Amino acid sequence: MTSYNKLYDKIIKSENYNNIKFSEFQLFLEKTGFRLVRTRGDHYIYTFDGLDEIINIQPSGKNAKSYQIKQGRLMINKYKLGGNFDE
Repeated sequence: MTSYNKLYDKIIKSENYNNIKFSEFQLFLEKTGFRLVRTRGDHYIYTFDGLDEIINIQPSGKNAKSYQIKQGRLMINKYKLGGNFDE
């Protein structure tokens, strides 16, 4: 299993969102198909082509905030988004 698949499993299939690095979450969003459209301070705004919803994420030290990971997970499941996790 590649590191991206492990990351996918860690975020999508797990209920534990602690200890996920912010950079890992950004990579996950980009591999899923989200695009970084704006950075303002420590706020990173991601969109997905064809959707009106955005994901606004911020780091908490080196880690991602667990509630924002949950929001991303819910959005991915809601719209059945996928990505290229084999690379």
